[in-house]
Amino acid sequence: MSSTRGATAYGRGAGAYARVGVESATMSANPHRLIVMLFDGALGAIRAARIHIEAGNTSEKGKSISKALEIVNSGLAAALDIEKGGEIAERLASLYDYIARLLLSANLHNDVESLNQAERLLDDIASAWREIGTAEAQG
Repeated sequence: MSSTRGATAYGRGAGAYARVGVESATMSANPHRLIVMLFDGALGAIRAARIHIEAGNTSEKGKSISKALEIVNSGLAAALDIEKGGEIAERLASLYDYIARLLLSANLHNDVESLNQAERLLDDIASAWREIGTAEAQG
């Protein structure tokens, strides 16, 4: 086996192993942990998009931003319960909408600053969410 084919096979194997790890973590996670995983996924996709913008890789930038948008819209925003969450959930819904618009702008204009702002906002919310989990675990 050539080294190129070996590296390709290793890459596929590593990717499959990572998917199994994520699937296992998802199946065993409590609802709080699932939201943390969504934040981590969105933040990772935004970081990847920034790297692709800087490298001039338009196709991969678009895929990364689409992944982040999907997580924000179909994961984080969809998980909100406006009825139970009241004003906090409404404000988060507005914030997620704003983050989605930042991501769309970043995609259309290769705007790293929009990515940075979306990342900062998501990171702030994620930090607060993690603190809630830590407080619940200790209480």
